Amino acid sequence: MLPIMALLIVLFLTILIAHYLKLQWSRRQYPPGPTPLPIIGNLWTLNFMLHHEILTQLAKTYGNIFTVWLGHKPVTVLNGCQSIRDALISHSEELAGRPTTPTYQGLTSGKGVIFSSGHIWKQQRRFGLMTLRNLGLGKNSLEARIQEEAKSLVEFFALIKGKSLDPSPAIIHSVGNVISAVIFGHCFSRDDKEFHQLLEANDVVAKRLASPWNRVFDVFPWLMQRLPGPHQDIFKSNAILEEFLKKEIRSHKENGALEEPQDLMDFYQDKISKDPHDVSSTFDEHNMVRLAADLFLGGTETTTTTLRWALLYMVIHPEIQEYVQKELDAVLGASQIIHYEDRKRLPYTNAVIHEIQRMSHIVPIGLFRETVKETSLQGFSIEKGSLIIPNLFSALIDPDHWETPQQFNPGHFLDKEGKFINKEAFLLFSAGHRVCLGEQLARIELFIFFTSLLRVFTFRLPEGVKNLNMDPIFGSTLQPHPYQICAVSC
Repeated sequence: MLPIMALLIVLFLTILIAHYLKLQWSRRQYPPGPTPLPIIGNLWTLNFMLHHEILTQLAKTYGNIFTVWLGHKPVTVLNGCQSIRDALISHSEELAGRPTTPTYQGLTSGKGVIFSSGHIWKQQRRFGLMTLRNLGLGKNSLEARIQEEAKSLVEFFALIKGKSLDPSPAIIHSVGNVISAVIFGHCFSRDDKEFHQLLEANDVVAKRLASPWNRVFDVFPWLMQRLPGPHQDIFKSNAILEEFLKKEIRSHKENGALEEPQDLMDFYQDKISKDPHDVSSTFDEHNMVRLAADLFLGGTETTTTTLRWALLYMVIHPEIQEYVQKELDAVLGASQIIHYEDRKRLPYTNAVIHEIQRMSHIVPIGLFRETVKETSLQGFSIEKGSLIIPNLFSALIDPDHWETPQQFNPGHFLDKEGKFINKEAFLLFSAGHRVCLGEQLARIELFIFFTSLLRVFTFRLPEGVKNLNMDPIFGSTLQPHPYQICAVSC
């Protein structure tokens, strides 16, 4: 028995050594990075997750383009504004792919727009952009829906009469209703249990995408698929989300085609009916479900999380909150409806909103890209099929572009005359061909919701509470810890 055990141990060690030597040989063709270990690569160094701060620290040792190994998979990391812009904008075409990771494949089967590539991605993205415009993006019709939900949120806070509350559920519901109107053509009441279940499932998917469990799942899918654990939650919640969407599709079919499409599902069904025999078409019910899921995920998570951070920053910076309120009063008065166009007359408020986004950096790491052809990034040759991730956080704190990168400073977005200025390092929504599909909608929502709340309420800590936890909860988005505040009428 002992000789057999000894032989197995020797065999195992031989395989490990061979794998290690193979890794050392392979890594010569990639940008430099920490030395990978057999089987797990650099997962130990990364604490089993792609954490933006760890990647930023590694860049100080290995440069702004470096390689980390997720198991046996090398990933090229882009760090700093210049490296990210050069890759995502100057080489946008080459970096337009999305890899087929086990997690992505398990969630979407390569359908929809966020996790798809090639012909599917191009058709679904083009359709998504066109439909958002048809439904009023950038026009008064969609703004009116956002204004209505902002008014509803203000009325809800007013009912609390300055008492302590957790603002998150009300914010999530109001923001979720905006994208629901776009996708489904209708909204949901605050006591709708099924909608609450949908929002909770959506939240789980957003939180779990970047978890250490899913990093391990991507390295050992054949094992993790068979084991229980937190990594299974994302797939269960995704199933809840997809079932809800399928139910909405059935409802739309039962109601029949309308003469004028009223929502994304109407437009999509109309598109399917017009191209039933087009073999090049990717328009089918599976892609319809995934496109709707992608829009719902992106359309609720980012704006909701940013608004939650916004109220926190106003509480800990009361002088900035007061200055915003003075500008709103001076420019808009008491009765005027707020429009996105008003941002041009509210430079300080606009700067504060952008600084909230910069400091909260809620999507610190961009989704994986895959090179669709060989390219060169700042002197490094990157072969076709390579995995790339941009550390967006590093651009948002790049000392070459921000005067006080670690401090909350609206002056980052103001010139000497107090006029608003755009900054090229503000890469919150990524860049290039795969820039966020819902960027414009998110900008409009954030501006109207934020200004609607600040012109009516002053946000303060509850009596007896002295401190707030400003450390983020790590996930695919960086969320604040649950908190209580008071919305006091101005």
